[in-house]
Amino acid sequence: MTLTPDTPIRVAVSTVIVALRPHPDTGVPALWMPLVRRVTEPHEGSWALPGGWVRPEEGLEDSAAARLRETTNVQPRYLEQLYAFGDVDRSSSRVVSIVYWALVHPDEANVVPDDWNVRWFLADEHPPLAFDHDRIVEYALWRLRNKVSYSRIAQAFLGDRFTLAELRGVYEAVLGRTLDPANFRRQVAQSDAVLATDETTSGGRHRPARLYRSNPDLAYADNGPLTPTPSTTNR
Repeated sequence: MTLTPDTPIRVAVSTVIVALRPHPDTGVPALWMPLVRRVTEPHEGSWALPGGWVRPEEGLEDSAAARLRETTNVQPRYLEQLYAFGDVDRSSSRVVSIVYWALVHPDEANVVPDDWNVRWFLADEHPPLAFDHDRIVEYALWRLRNKVSYSRIAQAFLGDRFTLAELRGVYEAVLGRTLDPANFRRQVAQSDAVLATDETTSGGRHRPARLYRSNPDLAYADNGPLTPTPSTTNR
């Protein structure tokens, strides 16, 4: 590609969608992500992250959300800007991609089609991706595994009500290791991230478990002045 001062720079958005689904071999929760198959060159037929061009009338987050709806049907409640990727040789034209990540709970994940054009893959076992999307996914997973230790974003993977065992399962899937249930329960009790409800699980072979909910006064992550109000972040 020959660059000149007049070479146009196009802006795109891409999103790494991450959800918890059972591992096909063990059945325990694991990190999965949907990918879309490219139908045009470059990289026709390859898998890639969902995304597209930013339109002149759109803000960046609005554009990311719109491209997600168009390609995967996902309308996530947790959508955060991750990083900007703009290496000169990352595409056949001069493109800067603003990358987001969407952490989705089961109801949100269930709307994603699973067919020729869109398919779920284990996040750590995906096929080679188009452009520099392998690098983007690697960075997103690294950020997730670091951020889960100091924020409340693990709750974004769950529905409105969840058990402590389900919350612990999120941490174990993200961190890739088992956690002691008693220690985890004590840590949760010492924080204000989740609140106990008067509800319990019902049915099944096991004793009913207490259900919890996210604290509505706290955002999933603290981004300082850029953090949205809790009512729009943890709705």
